[in-house]
Amino acid sequence: MSINKPKNVCVIVLGDVGRSPRMQYHVKSLIQHNYNIDLIGYIESAPLKEITQDPNTKIYNLTPFPDLNLPTGLKYVFKTFWQILSLLIALFSIRRPQFVLCQNPPAIPTLFVCYFYCLLARSKFIIDWHNYTYTILALGSSPTSLIVKWAKWIERKFGQKSWANLCVTNAMKEDLKDNWGIQATVLYDRPSPAFQPITLAKKHELFKKLGTEYAEFVCDDSNTGAVESTVFTQKLQNGDVVLKPNRPALLISSTSWTPDEDFGILLRALETYDKTARSSSNYPHLLCVITGKGPQKEHYLEVISTKVWKKVSILTPWLESEDYPKLLASADLGVCLHWSSSGLDLPMKVVDMFGCGLPVCAINFKCLSELVQHEKNGFVFENEKELAEQLISWFYEYPKNISLVNIKEIFQQNLRQFQMLRWNENWNKNALPLFKKE
Repeated sequence: MSINKPKNVCVIVLGDVGRSPRMQYHVKSLIQHNYNIDLIGYIESAPLKEITQDPNTKIYNLTPFPDLNLPTGLKYVFKTFWQILSLLIALFSIRRPQFVLCQNPPAIPTLFVCYFYCLLARSKFIIDWHNYTYTILALGSSPTSLIVKWAKWIERKFGQKSWANLCVTNAMKEDLKDNWGIQATVLYDRPSPAFQPITLAKKHELFKKLGTEYAEFVCDDSNTGAVESTVFTQKLQNGDVVLKPNRPALLISSTSWTPDEDFGILLRALETYDKTARSSSNYPHLLCVITGKGPQKEHYLEVISTKVWKKVSILTPWLESEDYPKLLASADLGVCLHWSSSGLDLPMKVVDMFGCGLPVCAINFKCLSELVQHEKNGFVFENEKELAEQLISWFYEYPKNISLVNIKEIFQQNLRQFQMLRWNENWNKNALPLFKKE
């Protein structure tokens, strides 16, 4: 690219920008290489400060479709036209970009609006494939329905017309090539620097902070001579922080509360764990922290409220953005219920957990092995029975089960290896060359 030519990139997220970490990471990487960014999307959650505070980045907040009382089909039509108009208004308000980087899903109306805009603006059209829109739509309707067929046609047609493509797995790269003749570069999700192991002192500070809002983290140990205590840690008079030998175990899961994550699997596994732990003194109390928001959250909170467990507690806290990585780094085990609608994408939440050194139990699907290897950096399960067995095995005689020392060390060695390649280095190697082309 000529040194005198302005380096403008438009990044489009037809979703909540604050809950789109991969697209925000794209923006951060482009900022580091001195590009001017126009970011278009819905600002429902706060974007990263590195983005909002960058003087060369402009954010265009799309207006959400109003909540109208219309039949489902008619509502979808009106919403699509609303989004087309909103996107066009934003696109014709930005600096003329050399590149338009568009997230897929959703394909409708993003792909065809961006393609035709790029024709007019003479911009290069890049699609970042996170999944397939048509497979997500098929979860809620018949795979042969008109909307599913339309979405699949749009993805194939306009994917073939793109200038370049990025995708999240090698399996997706092969699928795009074999079925639609689309050439894509694999850009695996990798953890940002925020997701890394932390010291015991920082864990203690986090537990203290959470204890001001949630009683599950509070413990009064004033009679032990400790200066400060949480249910997990103690700060001694000499300033040292130690883990309490009789502490509960900390399990964490992050969910979008959507149909592609069957949260009932975790509940049934926890029920089995509770029954086992009540009949034996070899198991700790298990505090299960579940983060995230989504359409099925209220339903499952009602289900959780009916559970009467003695050895399991469930907490669904609201966390500040900087506390989420710290909580991952403080947990004993993670659980991922993400099941890919296409079988071709990988859960970002596992990437974040691995970045923090946290092993994971993940439900199996087609290409999961590109991220989680059973008994190498975590466990893979097929159903609630296998997940329950993994929890019961992992937390047996916690925290002093000598028989687990070897496998825990194997996990940590492999996780340290994973942590050596972070987002920035991976992006510079695989994505930056696209933006360097004339």
